[in-house]
Amino acid sequence: MSEEQTEKMTIVAALNSALDVALGLDERVIMMGEDIADPIGGVMKATKGLSTKYGEDRVRATPIVEQTIVGSAVGAAMGGYRPVAEIMFMDFLCQAMDQIINHAAKSRFMSGGHTTVPLVVRAMVGSSNFGAQHSQALEAWFMHTPGLKVVMPSNPYDTKGLLLSSIFDDDPVIFIENMAMSYSVPGMVPTGDYRIPLGEAAVLQEGEDVTVITYGAEVHTVMAAAESLVDEMSVEVIDLRTLVPLDLTTCLESVTKTRRAIVVHGSTQFCGPGAEIATLITDELFGALDVPVARLGGTYTPIAFAKELESLPTEDKVVAALRELVERPSVARQR
Repeated sequence: MSEEQTEKMTIVAALNSALDVALGLDERVIMMGEDIADPIGGVMKATKGLSTKYGEDRVRATPIVEQTIVGSAVGAAMGGYRPVAEIMFMDFLCQAMDQIINHAAKSRFMSGGHTTVPLVVRAMVGSSNFGAQHSQALEAWFMHTPGLKVVMPSNPYDTKGLLLSSIFDDDPVIFIENMAMSYSVPGMVPTGDYRIPLGEAAVLQEGEDVTVITYGAEVHTVMAAAESLVDEMSVEVIDLRTLVPLDLTTCLESVTKTRRAIVVHGSTQFCGPGAEIATLITDELFGALDVPVARLGGTYTPIAFAKELESLPTEDKVVAALRELVERPSVARQR
């Protein structure tokens, strides 16, 4: 693996590069999904050029039937291939829940470890431009299911490294991409093969006053909020990158230092990933916390098409939550 040569890439270009590398490394890597073959190359062009380079037997466009896409990929994985199934929007995974939850996630457990399912299911979290049925962040559903790994990168470098690790992992991985970031957050990315281990969070910014734990597109919202508060407080920012396996160790080390924490994500706050992460931190560090672990997530409503009905965390909401958290009197000292 080499990181010597790099070039500036968008997230879509990083996805394309990762898939290109994987297809070239291992003939068992195959892809399937709606419109992924040339000339279309996928709805966001993440697979552009790959069917021309590797053939449509390995990069195969399918009918619009999510059950069949994922079901075929599960069967191929059990048969020795390493399929990457593209489901256009995360909402459409609802059509393939039986294949994901009852087959892909459970086969290793039901076979005493003999039948692995090295499958990646790629899906996008949308934006309000596409309405309530094309916008849902449903990662908590899949985190709840034993046997699945859940990945949600925030930048091009992590996208490529995490996708390559996911493709060559022997367990099924739900790989979640964010449409809004597809072309908006370019960065330097190695052109060759490199891997970011699943289950390792990244500390993006060190701080002393409060820890923010986040992932996906909200990383950029949090970083902007932290920058705007630089004269008021010292904010430590953790990008989880992988939700399952969860790097709880990095979170605990940070919160042990800052004694205050908030989890920020785009999925609904009610029963969202932040609830579990906050509980895990509280279980381990109850006596060391100055205040209870806070959460900031999406509102408990379908995502509206109307722009004025903002349901996701915004920079202003993060700033307000951080100020409230840091200004709260210490419960630990009161005890």
